[in-house]
Amino acid sequence: MFTRTAMSMKDIVNDLLNATIDTEEDFYRTFDLWGIDPLWHEKDDEGNDHVIDWIGFWRYPGRKRMDNGTMSFDGETLLPQGIYMQFDITGRDKSKWALLGVLYGDEYYTSIDDFRTAWQSPDFKKYTPNMGGRWVETDPTGEGLPLEDRPPPMSVQPGGQRFKVDNHNKYVEWMDFSFYLTFTRDTGMRLYDIRFQGQRIIYELGLQEAIAHYAGNDPVQSGTSYLDSFYGFGPYAFSQVPGYDMPIYAHCLNTSFHASELSKSHRCGISIFETEVNHPIQRHSTQSYVSVTKNIALIVRSISTIGNYDYIFDYNFYLDGTIETVVRASGYIQTAYYAKNDDYGYHIHDGLSGSMHDHILNYKVDFDILGTSNTMVKHVFEPVEVQYKWHKSPRNTMHIVRKEVESEDDSKMNWSHNAQEQVLVVNKDATNQFGEPRGYKIMPSRGGAGIHLTIVNSNNLLNSAAFATNAYYVTKYKDNEMRSASAWNNYDTANPLINFDKFFDGDRLVQEDLVLWFNLGMHHVPHTGDLPNTVFTTAQSGMILTPHNYLSGDPSRQSIQQIRIDYDGDEVSDVYTFGSEPATGRIDLDDLYWNPYTYGGDVAVRKFPYDRECGKNQILAWPAAK
Repeated sequence: MFTRTAMSMKDIVNDLLNATIDTEEDFYRTFDLWGIDPLWHEKDDEGNDHVIDWIGFWRYPGRKRMDNGTMSFDGETLLPQGIYMQFDITGRDKSKWALLGVLYGDEYYTSIDDFRTAWQSPDFKKYTPNMGGRWVETDPTGEGLPLEDRPPPMSVQPGGQRFKVDNHNKYVEWMDFSFYLTFTRDTGMRLYDIRFQGQRIIYELGLQEAIAHYAGNDPVQSGTSYLDSFYGFGPYAFSQVPGYDMPIYAHCLNTSFHASELSKSHRCGISIFETEVNHPIQRHSTQSYVSVTKNIALIVRSISTIGNYDYIFDYNFYLDGTIETVVRASGYIQTAYYAKNDDYGYHIHDGLSGSMHDHILNYKVDFDILGTSNTMVKHVFEPVEVQYKWHKSPRNTMHIVRKEVESEDDSKMNWSHNAQEQVLVVNKDATNQFGEPRGYKIMPSRGGAGIHLTIVNSNNLLNSAAFATNAYYVTKYKDNEMRSASAWNNYDTANPLINFDKFFDGDRLVQEDLVLWFNLGMHHVPHTGDLPNTVFTTAQSGMILTPHNYLSGDPSRQSIQQIRIDYDGDEVSDVYTFGSEPATGRIDLDDLYWNPYTYGGDVAVRKFPYDRECGKNQILAWPAAK
């Protein structure tokens, strides 16, 4: 129906969009039609429910001629055309669906006849159509950078793999950490039973939902609020590219999911690798010595491409007992047609506007700090005026105020002004040798950690976005509150299968089994630097979970990957390497080579009935280097 409606005004489309559409085949080669998500549910004057869809025109970017054929770049979301059609699509009988109106240039027409009459008038304003071209492509353009013809630095693993992986049970051990990995269709990678120095600190850590909520003066941008678990992070966790997505030496795990009676596996859907962080974990220098310790981290990574956006999900483990959760975004932005919408984005190409939007990614952390009796405490830096015995007049200073989050009535929270609150999960019954409760601190680490939706009372998400209205939350663990969202919420956002707001029923939170829910994300107003793709540099967000009075000292002191140099002026007297040895010998780069022609998509095995040919000789591991 959508295409037939578009073809009924092909004369207008050809004129406004600089196209030549004579047949439906012409249309399919030139344009795509899609619109709002989720669909709107509205009531008419008699109280009857109606399902409303807004459909926009999007131009295909065209095909690029290559030496070995043609290549089509996936830049459709950069090419909105500015014509929008409103439909009533209530019920399964498509013959009863109806066109309600057409929007162009911020003017609404209740029929195609009205639109045609306006278009034929001499004062009708035509806007610049969006056309494809090299600017949509991700291949190199312009002059090469200086010395770019030389190979860049690369990571190597000179001593071999320094962590253990049980591929069958998805169990990992690295230094003082151990944990299990799981993988689901809805939310992808998740970690369980995270232990440090043999003690469980977290029972479960994983993504719950991801929202991309747009805004604009056209109905497609205003009506778009993706709930990405509906599409699933699992099916789109494509194989990672060695040397680019991960180091050549990374350990790969296949990821599997079930869909349409098929069991599918992505080769290298999860990568695990050690890396040297680009700053030391400790250093100190004086006029007589310098002491520096290497900062080595274990990274557990998956990458999912949900439509136009590519998300990198990392769990980073550090030698001091810290766990960092990081998400980064790249890929093609979803853009808006540039027409009277300066309040919603920047003019970034001919007829193109960057469409402002919020990314909100919700995570669950089920803490078990020395057992399941935990308390959330805030140590607040507060300014204060104090009269001390040793000074004749009051002094302006600051002190720490300890505040417990006692009930779910007060457990929807935002990060404090000036970051003056330290947020801790502690076990009050397990103190260290100095009487301080042992626990873990939660703090933003990079980018837009702890953000929440800008829009209040979203007309699109209704009751399905309760987990995104604050920066973080804490609740009492319950068996029927395992997820903050459901993939099925997308079907009826007013009546979601899981309504996170109902989790908050006044339960007491002191020395209980606590679950923390926190948000990562970005407030994104795309600019010219987002063309053709957003870069990971600024589109990233992270949260740190780090020991707080939990240990007797810094556990990274166990590492011998450090050096101390004693010196006097220009004279070095002693060098201490504590048993560590520098890597020696030569590296044969041919041994590190990965053949890109071995890259492949997912492997499918039919669930029932069994297809002998489909299930035969399916090798899920990466092939040999050559």
